[in-house]
Amino acid sequence: MPVRVLNPTSEEAAAEQGVLAERLSTLEGATVGFISNGKEGTERFFASLHELLCNQFSVAEVVLRTKSNYSAPAEQTLIDEVRNWHAVVTGVGD
Repeated sequence: MPVRVLNPTSEEAAAEQGVLAERLSTLEGATVGFISNGKEGTERFFASLHELLCNQFSVAEVVLRTKSNYSAPAEQTLIDEVRNWHAVVTGVGD
């Protein structure tokens, strides 16, 4: 019996997502933000990534923020702050 795989996303949802940001040419001197969902698993990962970005890629600043509710979208104040960063890493940990 053949297996049929369905795509659960709608075409409308994909169109609403917008376009990807341009890739940075370098991380040197950049401000990189980490957005945690607040779950336990992100803390160690972000600490290691912070060290790597600063030591190997000369990132100037790493900003760590945690959403107030892991299952909800980010607050508007956080979204406004993200606009000041050069790159963003979001994390989901369990």
